[in-house]
Amino acid sequence: RKLALVDDTPGVTRDRRVHAAKLYDLHFDVIDTAGFEDAAASTLPGRMRAQTEIAIREADLIFFTIDAKSGLMPDDKTFAEIVRKSGKPVVVVANKAEARGAQGGMLEAWE
Repeated sequence: RKLALVDDTPGVTRDRRVHAAKLYDLHFDVIDTAGFEDAAASTLPGRMRAQTEIAIREADLIFFTIDAKSGLMPDDKTFAEIVRKSGKPVVVVANKAEARGAQGGMLEAWE
């Protein structure tokens, strides 16, 4: 059964996808959300953002995933501010870090 949407095109994930997970004796849910766009609430990207904001409120820990190959984008910086204000612990994950040219994006993630 396919549990994740994987595509090179941004914006494939539209809503929250919740998956039960286990690490040793620790049971938890992983919530996969859409990318984050600063958009009007009435638009599709705005509704996607609302789903991401709900997931932030529900989360105990946030994995903030950036594309190391592309580096930090303006929406990443906006999202970082929202995540910081949530008061939740955050782990920055640099996706696509094995790609050529990704080192700069990984370094940007520490901003």
